[in-house]
Amino acid sequence: MSEITPSVDRLSGRAWAALLVLCGALFLDALDVSMIGVALPSIRSDLHLSTSSLQWVVSAYVLGYGGFLLLGGRAADLLGRRRVFLVSLGVFVVASALGGFAHDGSLLIATRFIKGVSAAFTAPAGLSIITTTFAEGQARNKALAAYTATGATGFSLGLVFGGLLTEIGWRWVFFLPVPVAVLTLLAGIRLVPDSGRVSRFRKGFDLAGAVAMTGGMLLLVFTLVEAPTAGWASARTLLSLAAVVAIFGLFVRHEQRTATPLVRLGILRSSSLVRANLGAMTLFGGWVGFQFIATLYMQQLRGWSALDTGLAIFPGGLLVAILSPRIAPLVMRFGVTRLVVAGMASIAVGYALFLRVGLDSSYASVMFPTFVLAGLGFALAFGPLNIAATNGVAPEEQGLAGGLLNTSFQFGGALVLAIVTAVNNANIGRGGGQQALLDGFHAALFVSLAVALVGLVAMLQRRAVVVPAVAEEVAFEEAA
Repeated sequence: MSEITPSVDRLSGRAWAALLVLCGALFLDALDVSMIGVALPSIRSDLHLSTSSLQWVVSAYVLGYGGFLLLGGRAADLLGRRRVFLVSLGVFVVASALGGFAHDGSLLIATRFIKGVSAAFTAPAGLSIITTTFAEGQARNKALAAYTATGATGFSLGLVFGGLLTEIGWRWVFFLPVPVAVLTLLAGIRLVPDSGRVSRFRKGFDLAGAVAMTGGMLLLVFTLVEAPTAGWASARTLLSLAAVVAIFGLFVRHEQRTATPLVRLGILRSSSLVRANLGAMTLFGGWVGFQFIATLYMQQLRGWSALDTGLAIFPGGLLVAILSPRIAPLVMRFGVTRLVVAGMASIAVGYALFLRVGLDSSYASVMFPTFVLAGLGFALAFGPLNIAATNGVAPEEQGLAGGLLNTSFQFGGALVLAIVTAVNNANIGRGGGQQALLDGFHAALFVSLAVALVGLVAMLQRRAVVVPAVAEEVAFEEAA
C-alpha cells in the first residue's frame, strides 16, 4: 500500500476514508474511558471488589496510557506509523474481549492496563498519520478538528452507552467495542497509508525509560491507596515511598546518560511547559477523582441505575463535544492564560457546589450545575493548555512537549484518584450506613476541589501567553 502524499491535490476520498478509520479508533478509546466509569459500581458488586481495588480498574488504564505514551510516539516514528497503529488496535480487541470474560478483579485490572498501553501506541500513531497524510493548512486543520471532535463525542456518548449496556450487564461494556474495533482494524488494513520501514530501531528505543517511569507511578499509586490500611508511618509505606524515589532517581539518571532519552530533561527548563503540565495534571486528575466519587454516590448511596448516572453526567460531556472545536476564536481574542484560568475556575466552582450533596439532594439544583460548569471548564481549558505546553518550544521538540502534556493528563488522573480513594476510605464513618458513606464521599470531594484550586493558582502565577493571529492555524493544530 502506497503512502498518501500530503498534498492538497491528492486529497481524494481515500484520504478521508483513512481519516474515518483513525477517528473510529479514537472514538473507541474515548468511549471505553467513559463507559467504564458508569459501570464501576456494577463491576464492584459482581466481582466483590473493595473501593481500593475498584479504583485500579481506572488507574490501570491511565497508568498504562500515560506510562507508555512517549514510547508509543517514538515507536510510531521508528517502526512505521501504520504498523504500530494496526498492531496496537489488534491488542485492544483482544484485551477488551478478555476483560468481558474476567471473573476476578486481578484479570480485569490486567486487561485494563493492556488496553491503556494499546491506546498509548494507537493515539500518537493515529495523530502522526493525519499530520503526514493531510497537507499543512486548511485540509489538515479540518482533519484535526474532525479528529478532536470525534474524541469528545465518543466520551459524551460513552456515558449513555455505558449506562444502557450496564443495565443489560456490565460485561457488554467490554464486549460491544470488540466487533466495532475489528471492523475498524479491517478497514485500517485496507485504507491507512503505509509510512514505510524505518531502520536502526535498536539505537533509538528507550524501553528502559518507559518501564521505569510506569513502574514508579504504579508503585506510587499502590502506596497511596494502601497507606490508610497499612499506616502512613508503617515500615511498608515508608519503604514503598523510598522505592518510588529510588526508581524515579534511576529514571532521571538513565535519561541523562542514554543517547536516545525518552524525555530530554532540558526541555523542562521551559516554565510555560512545566506550568501547563501542572495544569493538565490538576485538570484531569481532579475530574477523574470527582467522577469516581460522584458515580459511587449516585449509584451506591442514592440507588440510581447506571443509565441514570450516565444521563446525569451527560450534559457536561455534551458541552465539551459542542464547544471544544469552537475555542479558536476565543484564544485569539482573550489569550491562552485567561481561557485556562476561566476554565479551571469554572471547574473549581462546580466541585464546590457538589459538596452540598446529601442523602436526598435534588439533581437539578445540586448536581446539574456541577456537570455543566465542569463541561464548560474542560472545553475552555483543554485546547489552550496544549498551546501553553508548546509555546516557545523548538519545532523539533513539539512532539515531545505534546507527549509530556498528555502523559501529565494521565498520571494526574491516576495520582489524584489514588489520593481520593485513600481519603474516602479513611473518612468513612464507623458503624456503616448511608451517613457513614456520605462522610467519606464529602472528604474525598474536597480533594478534587483542592486539586482544582492548585491548578488555578499555578496558572494565575504565569504571564499571559499571547498567540499571534498569524500563528492561529499552527497553534490549533497542536491543540487538536
